[in-house]
Amino acid sequence: MINATWVVLLFCISFDESSRPIVIAHRGASGYAVEHTESSKTLAHAQGADYIEQDVVLSKDRQFIVSHDITMEETTNVEERYPDRAREDGRYYFADFTWQEIQQLHTHERTKRGSDTPAIPGRFPGTAGQRVVRLSDEIALLKGLDATTGKNTGLYIELKSPKFHKKEFQTSMGEALLQLLEQYGIDGQSRKCFVQCFEPEELIDLHDRLHCKLPLIQLLGKKPSDDDVVNIARYAQGIGPSLEGLAIRTPSGDIESTGLVESAKKAGMQVHPYTVRKEMQPSWSTSMDETHRVLVDKLKVDGFFTDFPDLGRQAVDRNTGTQKE
Repeated sequence: MINATWVVLLFCISFDESSRPIVIAHRGASGYAVEHTESSKTLAHAQGADYIEQDVVLSKDRQFIVSHDITMEETTNVEERYPDRAREDGRYYFADFTWQEIQQLHTHERTKRGSDTPAIPGRFPGTAGQRVVRLSDEIALLKGLDATTGKNTGLYIELKSPKFHKKEFQTSMGEALLQLLEQYGIDGQSRKCFVQCFEPEELIDLHDRLHCKLPLIQLLGKKPSDDDVVNIARYAQGIGPSLEGLAIRTPSGDIESTGLVESAKKAGMQVHPYTVRKEMQPSWSTSMDETHRVLVDKLKVDGFFTDFPDLGRQAVDRNTGTQKE
């Protein structure tokens, strides 16, 4: 059962967003600029994202680094800069490098492991040559952008591989995150912030032991049962399923819900699916426009992750009748 505090908080979030789906910039405006860079986040802010995502990992000196991966070679020039620092598995881990060392690297568009081939071909060529950023850097960046534009852009932080980090550092990733956010006065109200994770144990610890006041989102790799949804609602305020698990296309061509959105809403949770991309659509959709229409009009999700925040913003405004002339 969801306690009264969370009901009030969720109501405030929904009210803040005028009951429209929130547009969440996936790793920033990553369809246009290298993921998790300052340019990607600045562009996402300019394109009207309601929330901007920060995947976080820990460095050797316990700095929160904004990165989707715990390893470095697919998004940085670490192999060139530190050729002898790989582990026995051939991978380079943020956990083995200090923040001072990480600052010597530059980022590039994500490549397939073991090659220079872009993970998503045709987006944009070459490298941005930008630095890796810390979570504290990004918080300062977005705070500054909000101050100059009058916006209140939310943070959407994903804890990456907490079990790995606990084994490496014998420390709670969630507890360290709350300590950092407290330094910046981020409480989920004056500064909007979600915390998400694939590992339920970490979210349960945040809820039960650490009494986290920020709304927690359980990321899902596969469609949960109704009993699973009820259990998740005990410690989380929402779910983050993949687009694939939300709907099906029938033989007659109609798109029908799998019931997951309805089940989650019945349990009092928000639904923030991932990820809308130009280059690939879920099996139930034939175009990006159709994906947007189903999410906003048919399924009525509470928000969605997108690599293209401008197109997500346009779709929400158009489909909810709030587009400016």
